[in-house]
Amino acid sequence: MPQFFNKKLLLLLISIIVLVALIGFSLREREELSWPEQFLKDTTGWFVNVFNKPVSAVTGFFGDLSDLQNTYEENQKLKERLDEYVLLKTQVQDLKEENQELRKILKKEDDLKQYSSIHAAVIGRNPDRWHEILTINQGKINGVEKDMAVITATGLIGKVKNVGQFSASVQLLTSMDAANRVSAYIQGDKKAFGLIEGFDEKTNLLLMNKIPYNKKIKKGSYVVTSGYGGVFPKGLLIGKVVDVKVNQYGLNQTAYLEPSTDFYDISDVIVVKRNVANQIEDIQLEEEEE
Repeated sequence: MPQFFNKKLLLLLISIIVLVALIGFSLREREELSWPEQFLKDTTGWFVNVFNKPVSAVTGFFGDLSDLQNTYEENQKLKERLDEYVLLKTQVQDLKEENQELRKILKKEDDLKQYSSIHAAVIGRNPDRWHEILTINQGKINGVEKDMAVITATGLIGKVKNVGQFSASVQLLTSMDAANRVSAYIQGDKKAFGLIEGFDEKTNLLLMNKIPYNKKIKKGSYVVTSGYGGVFPKGLLIGKVVDVKVNQYGLNQTAYLEPSTDFYDISDVIVVKRNVANQIEDIQLEEEEE
């Protein structure tokens, strides 16, 4: 038994010495390799090349998928930010238009200090009666009364037809009601009086009737309220003349007016009422004109 273990121990020592010698021999810097080293190196290189291509392809494929996913997520975030930008831009535009409209209203209210004025917003409009009636958010509790004139920042649009406690209906000048008339005159060297009564839906023009046939009217002249009807204050802008025609009997003329206000798009209005002092002043002016 001791002899057997001695042989094994001797064999192990010899193997270790040979292995160390081979390692030392391999680590030496030599210009040429032995054929076993060359064979081992070539075999290893071939296997590395064989397995490297598919591994690189698979790695590249998954890398491309990852890049594609990242690109998709980045595009989604950019689209969301773009949608937010468009929404913000729209809101800014709406606020800008509302601000401009309110500035015009405030300026108009300053011009109407001689009248009692009530600012109101349009809260309802029937599509079937778009050119006839609209509803505002001010009523009796706010001082609104029937037959008060209603204007925008650009001119007269109608009068209060019905009043509730918290809202009111406004009859527009474009309403085809036979009783819907406004006393007005055409500005010029000599005033030409008439009545605003009617609306041409084809041309979107107001009709001013009962103008004396001998009155010379220039196109482009402005038309304002006369104050003679007892409802509308004097001097409220209605529109301007774009055409004039003599009626079939040749006794009167009809002027076609381009409204000063866009009746299709109305959002903010002012309800106005003449004060007693202004009514007396208008009567005195009328007597002087006569």
